[in-house]
Amino acid sequence: MKKNDELSLIEAELSSPLDQIDSAESASEIPPPDPDRMLGLLESEEASERTIAARAFCELEDRRSIPLLIKLLNDSCPLVRVSTTYALGRNTDPSAVEPLIELLARDFNGYVRKGIVWALGNSKDRRALQPLIHAVKTDISAVRLWAASGLAQIATLDYEDIIAAIPPLIQGLRRDSTAAVRSNCAWAIGQLCRELPSNVVYATAIDALIESLVEDDDFGVKDDARSAILKVGDPRGLQMIEELEFEGLI
Repeated sequence: MKKNDELSLIEAELSSPLDQIDSAESASEIPPPDPDRMLGLLESEEASERTIAARAFCELEDRRSIPLLIKLLNDSCPLVRVSTTYALGRNTDPSAVEPLIELLARDFNGYVRKGIVWALGNSKDRRALQPLIHAVKTDISAVRLWAASGLAQIATLDYEDIIAAIPPLIQGLRRDSTAAVRSNCAWAIGQLCRELPSNVVYATAIDALIESLVEDDDFGVKDDARSAILKVGDPRGLQMIEELEFEGLI
């Protein structure tokens, strides 16, 4: 099941979880959905109507939707669950964090888990740190990609969280089989290094970025590692970029 799941998600790895929803709404040129009507449909007996309503709250921000959306995380229909996770990523609330974490641990559907890690990243809640670290290490590629980005959103809030998040991101940057995941790990490391003093963890992270810049086979990963070094402004990394540019290697 997981192998098939990954194959079905691989084409969507580089897109934001809300890209398809946003593009569909733009193309249709219809006015925003009515919040009161959508709130009612969240409790509809028809799965299709619950899905429509949950998708509406990917666009709408309405705190009245939050308890209803949390309830829908346990819906039997995967389409409802996946739309609900994205809606909770738009309508973030501390009360949704634990239910999202619990669902991440048990939901068989990769699309749902992808939406969960996106929502958890948007929550910027420290409780999501360890579940996202676990996802970066163990889940399918599309979920690993967004878990890496989520770590950068959460870990910047606390020094200890940065220290915990950087090692699995370094591992992902060096070893992940999917280039898009390695790229997101490079971006996340760059974000977190900007919050660190010059210590052993910082130096190890810069080493990993330089290593990817020099050795990664994917030009997109190289470019993201280069961008991360430039944003951090590390002298050693900048010197390496200058040398590689002089030699025509990047």
